[in-house]
Amino acid sequence: MRYPIAIEPGDDTRAWGVVVPDLPGCFSAGDTLDEAIEHARKAIELNIDGLLDDGEAVPPARPISAHQGKPEFVGWIWAVVEIDPAMLDDQIERVNITLPRRVLSRLDRAAKAAGETRSGYIARLAIGGHL
Repeated sequence: MRYPIAIEPGDDTRAWGVVVPDLPGCFSAGDTLDEAIEHARKAIELNIDGLLDDGEAVPPARPISAHQGKPEFVGWIWAVVEIDPAMLDDQIERVNITLPRRVLSRLDRAAKAAGETRSGYIARLAIGGHL
């Protein structure tokens, strides 16, 4: 998925600002143009992750041309940030991991105490940002 970003040029005293028009409230900045684009990618990923965790729909990415004519973006630079489509995929996938027995034992005890399966416990920790 490719999200267009609008970049407000920076200078020696002001950061480069970034807005993601298709994701309301998604913005970032950077001291350089390259840094601003990289920070935008991270902001988009966090925004999409938050929407999915909250059970909300992820707005589709529209072409740059859908935004270029807007007066709030006059003089801004446009770029596109590629987002891994797997971020949007909630399909269950079986994985094989290798852990020391003592770690697996600790994990299973914690999952049991939480009333969850091992997989459910790991997923909840990952989504909650504790991993």
